[in-house]
Amino acid sequence: NGNPRSRSELEERIAIVRENIRQLIEQAAAYSGAEDEDRNADRIAQQTEELDRLIKQRDALLKK
Repeated sequence: NGNPRSRSELEERIAIVRENIRQLIEQAAAYSGAEDEDRNADRIAQQTEELDRLIKQRDALLKK
């Protein structure tokens, strides 16, 4: 994924990750079965961690 260098890059990546989370939630609602639910929960958790990381980077950049 690399480190974004500008606020606009961070904002773009944040928007992408938020969209990924939205899509994963929609998929989770559409599928049933423990295996699908576990896989979607893992993917949502990964994307949420990425979103948190990007927001922290953006906030640090804004404080400069």
